[in-house]
Amino acid sequence: VQLQASGGGSAQPGGSLRLSCTAPRTIVSSHFMGWYHQAPGSQREVVARESSTGSPNYADSVKGRFTISRDNTKNTVFLQMNSLKPEDTAVYYCNANNPIVGRNFWGKGTLVTVSS
Repeated sequence: VQLQASGGGSAQPGGSLRLSCTAPRTIVSSHFMGWYHQAPGSQREVVARESSTGSPNYADSVKGRFTISRDNTKNTVFLQMNSLKPEDTAVYYCNANNPIVGRNFWGKGTLVTVSS
């Protein structure tokens, strides 16, 4: 299963970026879809994830700044990142997970750099 992530890049502190992740419809409709990030020298951590019914959860560090959403017509999940901080700098990975059937998929990472 291929997850196609895009939208990374550079932003100044306080700026915004939007990440996109496209996956097969059968995956988006039946899996938790989420975003993780991994900073240099750190473990990969969850940023935001959403159930197939649209119940989102966020890491405390991004609550109020990041929003996960999906467009089912395009089989795409988004991560809108506002009020970016330098500590948001990391490689961001799209993830699809269904613990009931034991399936877990990762997209290729996309780099987000926040600096002035």
